[in-house]
Amino acid sequence: MDMRARPYRSVLYIPGSKDRALEKARGLPVDAIIFDLEDAVAPGEKITARDTLGAALQQGGYGKRTRIVRINGLDTEWGAEDARAAAAMDCDAILLPKVESPAQLDALAEITGDMPLWAMMETPMGMLNAAAIAAHPKLAGMVMGTNDLAKELQSRFRPDRLPMLTGLGLCLLAAKAHGTVIVDGVYNAFKDTDGLQAECEQGRDMGFDGKTLIHPAQVDTANAAFAPSEAEIDLARRQIDAFEQAEADGQGVAVVDGKIVENLHVATAREILAKMEAIAAISAE
Repeated sequence: MDMRARPYRSVLYIPGSKDRALEKARGLPVDAIIFDLEDAVAPGEKITARDTLGAALQQGGYGKRTRIVRINGLDTEWGAEDARAAAAMDCDAILLPKVESPAQLDALAEITGDMPLWAMMETPMGMLNAAAIAAHPKLAGMVMGTNDLAKELQSRFRPDRLPMLTGLGLCLLAAKAHGTVIVDGVYNAFKDTDGLQAECEQGRDMGFDGKTLIHPAQVDTANAAFAPSEAEIDLARRQIDAFEQAEADGQGVAVVDGKIVENLHVATAREILAKMEAIAAISAE
C-alpha cells in the first residue's frame, strides 16, 4: 500500500524510550505511530532510546500501521546520530521537528538516503515556507505542531482555533498542492472527549487526513471522525451508479438527491470508497 493510499485517521505519539508503551502500541487500533525520540524522551535517555526503539521495530508486530520515527533536530547534539540510527530502523519514514525550509530536509536526506521524510510544521517561518517544504522530493507527510505554533504566536487557546487557522490553511494548501499526507495537531485535554470530537470534525471539514494523538483514549474518536460516514458511503455509491447510467444514456451529468453530479463529484465518490477499503484492510488485522 503506498503512503497516500494508507489511512491516517489516528496518528499516535509513543515515547521511543518506554518498552511498555512500545509493546502496548502493537495492539492499538491506530493507523500510524510516531515513535518519538524528541519531546517525549528526557535528555538523559535520548541515546539509549535509539537502541530501545530500534529493537522494538526490529521485533515487529506493528502490522499495517505506518511507522514514523521523530528524531531530534539536526541543530541539537542528538539529531545527526538519531538520523543515522533511524535510517537503519525498520520504519516507513523519518519525521524532522521544526522544519522551516527545504534546506533542512536536504541536510536530513544526506544522512537518511532514500527514506521518506515527514516534516513537523510548528513555527511561523514554517507556515510561510510551507509551499516550498511540501514540494521537497523526499517529503511524504506533514504534521501540524500546534502547541509549538501557539507558543510562537503567543496566541490563546480557543475552541474554534481562530489563531491557528492561517497556519493550518497555509500548510493544507501546500500539502494538497503536492499530494502530500497532512495530519492535524494534538488535542491536549485527553479526557475531554467532546472537545476532541469538535476539533476532529473541524480538522476533517478543513481537509486533514487525520489527527495526531497523545493518548490511546483519543483513538476511537479520531478514527470515527476521519472515516467516511455511512451516509457519505451510501451517497458515493449512488452518485457513481447514477453517473454511469447517465453516461450510458449519452448524458454528461446526473442528478442525485436533487443535486447535479459531474465528473469531479464522481472522482470524490471513488476516493471515499477507496478510503473505506483501505480502512477495512488495516482494521482486518
